[in-house]
Formats: sequence, structure tokens, C-alpha cells
Amino acid sequence: MLLPLLAIVAGLVVLVWSADRFVDGAASAAGHFHIPPLLIGVVIIGFGTSAPELVVSALASMEGNPGIALGNAYGSNITNIALILGITALVAPVTVDSQALRHTLPLLTIVSVFAALLLFDDYLSRLDAAGLLLVFAALMGWTIFQGMRDKNAAAEAIPKELQEDLAHPMPLKFAIIWLVIGLILLIASSRILVWGAVEVAQSLGVSDLIIGLTIIAIGTSLPELASSVVAARKGQHDMVVGNILGSNIFNTLAVVGIAGAVHPLAVGHEVLTRDVTVMLLLTVSLFVLGYARKGLNGLITRGKGLFLVAMYVMYTLWLASSVFLA
Repeated sequence: MLLPLLAIVAGLVVLVWSADRFVDGAASAAGHFHIPPLLIGVVIIGFGTSAPELVVSALASMEGNPGIALGNAYGSNITNIALILGITALVAPVTVDSQALRHTLPLLTIVSVFAALLLFDDYLSRLDAAGLLLVFAALMGWTIFQGMRDKNAAAEAIPKELQEDLAHPMPLKFAIIWLVIGLILLIASSRILVWGAVEVAQSLGVSDLIIGLTIIAIGTSLPELASSVVAARKGQHDMVVGNILGSNIFNTLAVVGIAGAVHPLAVGHEVLTRDVTVMLLLTVSLFVLGYARKGLNGLITRGKGLFLVAMYVMYTLWLASSVFLA
């Protein structure tokens, strides 16, 4: 039991570190090859920040652990909204840009409903996965197209850290080395993490779905928590909400889609009736929590942040009761 627990801890630490190195190396290498900054921001940063969820779910699917594959994706979405946004609002009230409420949040809601419909037969086939990935590709293409049309908005959407890295990239040799090292460690740490999670689940007599929804989901979401708290304290509120909504869209479409494409997944009915339902309710709740009069920005206050954290605690207790009452 001790070795699997150590594997989970070590796997999460290396996973988060290697994902960061992978992004740094990929962004610098892309800069040397004169790839447009917008493309780097959308593709490399988008994939890189969700690389932990992506690789863990893909490997879990490949090894026949659908609970970890789906639990990691949907659990990360729940964690992002309820725990990460809630804690961030407790640190500093978060302003919700009106554009996020009018465009990104409705898009996330539609995407979440689409994903839920695909799970009604308790099975994620390769055809279902292809549908998710096609929608994701269309959204990526549209984002890049819109960014190319509005250069100023595109530049503002790229994180300041990335802008600085592109202005002063590391030497190409080191960029490629970090890219390769990051990718190798990303895959290796994910395999260690999945192995440890499965062993712990079997030792405790709980499903790998519960482990994926809790331990792994929280662990792979730690980078978003750290970046969101720092951004909120610096007053960069658009980055907080934008990162969370973007990450959830990525998880719902790309992470689940790739996992299903790697290996079709038999889905427990509780994933739809409990976990996806909670994810949808939390997504819709952001309309209410971030509501503002026309032309004004909304505000997620500390009180609303406390409400979100309370929702996460209640959801975790629900998961715990399903284990003890099983």
C-alpha cells in the first residue's frame, strides 16, 4: 500500500513539473521556427496546460481503466469550477468578463450537454470520440481564424509569460532537449500515477472511477490552482475565468475524445447521473454567480467562492457515501 501511495505522489509531482518543461521547450522551439504567436498560444499552451489530464486519461484508457480516464476528465472540470474558482475567489474576488458570460460559458454549456448525450448508452465508442474531437478541431480552427482577424485581441489573449518567452526564447538546442525530456517524463510519470491509483483503489476496495474523480483530478488540476490564485492576486481576473472555462472545454472534448479514440470505454451509469450532472449544474451556476447588468462585468465574491467550495465538499461527501454504502 505504501509503494502505490508514493507512486501517486511522485507521479503527480513529476507530471506537473514535466508538463511545465514541455510547454517551455515547445513554445521556444516553435518561436525559433517562426510559428505565429497566436498558434503557439492556442495550440501549445492549450495542449500543454492540459497535458497531465490528457496523457493520464489516454494511458488509463489504453490500459483498460475507463474509470480513471473519465474520472480524471470530468473530475478535473468539477474541481476547476467548484474548488479552484472557489478558493481563488476566497483569496481575492474574481471579476467575470461579460464576454466570457456571453460567449465562452454558453459554449462550454453546449459542449457539456453534447458530451452528456453521447454517454446515454453508457458507452463511449470510437465514433463518439471522433465526434468530440471533430468539434474540438472546429473550435480550435475557429479560434485561430478569429485571432488572425483581430490581431490586438489575439495578442492580449496570450499570457504575458509566453510573450516574454517568445521575445527572448532559449537556444533551440536547449528548447528541443526540454521538449523531449518533458514529453518522456510526462508519459513515464503518467504510467506511474495510473499504476499507483489502480493499486490503491484495489487495496481500498473502491472503484478506479472514485480515485480518478478525487485524487487524480485534484492532482492534475494543481497547476490551474496555482496560476489562478497568482493571477487573482495580481488582478488578472480575465485569465482566471478564461483558464478555467478553456480547460473545461479542452477536458470535455479533447481529453475524453482522445481517451475514447485510444480504446472504446464502457461507462458506469453513475458517471452520467452523478458526475456529468454535477459538472453541468456547476457550469450553469456560473451564469448566476457571474451575472451582471448589460455592459458590466460580474463579480464572484468571497461569499460566492465559499458557496462553490461548499458544493465541492458536498460532492466529495457524496462520493464517499457511495463507497461506504456500497
